[in-house]
Amino acid sequence: MAQAQDILSRDDAQRRMSVSASPTTTFQSPLSSFGGALARRGGVPKQLKPFNTQDIKILLLENVNQSGRDILTGQGYQVEALKTSLPEDQLIEKIRDVHVIGIRSKTRLNEKVLKEAKNLLVIGCFCIGTNQVDLEYAAHHGIAVFNSPFANSRSVAELVIAEIITLARQLGDRSNEMHRGTWNKLSVLAEAMGMSVIYYDVVSLMALGTARQVPTLKDLLNQADFVTLHVPELAETKNMISAAQLAQMKDGSYLINASRGTVVDIPALINAMRSGKIAGAALDVFPTEPRANGDYFNNSLNGWDEALRSVNNIILTPHIGGSTEEAQRAIGIEVGDALVRYINQGVTIGSVNMPEVSLRSMTPDEPDYARVIFIHQNVPGVLRRVNEILGEHNVDKQISDSRGDCAYLMADVSNVQTSDLREILDSLEALSSRILTRVLY
Repeated sequence: MAQAQDILSRDDAQRRMSVSASPTTTFQSPLSSFGGALARRGGVPKQLKPFNTQDIKILLLENVNQSGRDILTGQGYQVEALKTSLPEDQLIEKIRDVHVIGIRSKTRLNEKVLKEAKNLLVIGCFCIGTNQVDLEYAAHHGIAVFNSPFANSRSVAELVIAEIITLARQLGDRSNEMHRGTWNKLSVLAEAMGMSVIYYDVVSLMALGTARQVPTLKDLLNQADFVTLHVPELAETKNMISAAQLAQMKDGSYLINASRGTVVDIPALINAMRSGKIAGAALDVFPTEPRANGDYFNNSLNGWDEALRSVNNIILTPHIGGSTEEAQRAIGIEVGDALVRYINQGVTIGSVNMPEVSLRSMTPDEPDYARVIFIHQNVPGVLRRVNEILGEHNVDKQISDSRGDCAYLMADVSNVQTSDLREILDSLEALSSRILTRVLY
């Protein structure tokens, strides 16, 4: 197998890095859309390595599942895995030296932190949400971000179904009474699980089974006995369930939030439950959550925490909707594979802040090929300048796409030597639109 190296440049660092050849150990990448077609034609994808994999430094925080750690260590990367998040000062110190960081929901990668990440290529969010990362700043500095949007959906659904039954039977309150020695038997039995499902979304979605989409949120609130929320954290979803929406719900209905903490106006919910309008609620997420385990869920956190705890027939859980072994294993595999594809081949499929770009893999009988990756500002004239630079060489295949004001170009160039790659890199670096340049070979 031909030696493979990575030459890397970033505008904010104003430097180049050229490092040693990759080890000879066999690299096994997952069969995926960008390599699968080649494999089916009888060819074997040429496995690129960015640079000596011992030089790839990865920091994993918040007890990332072993499945993800195994994928990354299996590549020969240097992986440091910690069970907790880090205070901001320690995080800044650690992130200066790493090329990859993996986090879950507690770590905050804001502009202040990312400014210090001079070597960072990619962020892996081993969870659904990415609101803990400054996605815009990351994109503008050539840092791709990946997540796992669907791997824990079943685990969240299991929690919601369990909460529906628990709330309908008031099991939490009855259990607390029994622990205090109070016998308070209810005579009403729950109905079977033959629920009718209605749903609302801002876009039209194909229904599953007998579920039925309703045209407005108000229609859903007027009709549903149990309202469950499954939306991202956006400006449009902040306090989307507040006093006005709670008033539109059926008397004696229930509210379940397993999405994001900012979606529900908690003081309004407390008032609605105390008045009897809402018969019960289950909350797995909160606007501000403790950064570590301990006795931290009190008024110093949000200001209303103790009032919320005093309400009857309410289930409060510490953001555990996706915290099953099955879900975390699946997340580890999905995000781990995405990181390997990006590091080793520059493929951005699944990125939440970069254009999604991939190219057919090269084959071992193409020894003098290199892959050029150019992340740049989406301004007029850039492609013409890039093609002028690459025009002195044989471009076997090329793709470019943009997302907002950030663009991503990837090109495979054949019959090139090390001196050619240095010339290509120097020329691309000189472009004022450059954000990040990588050359894989």
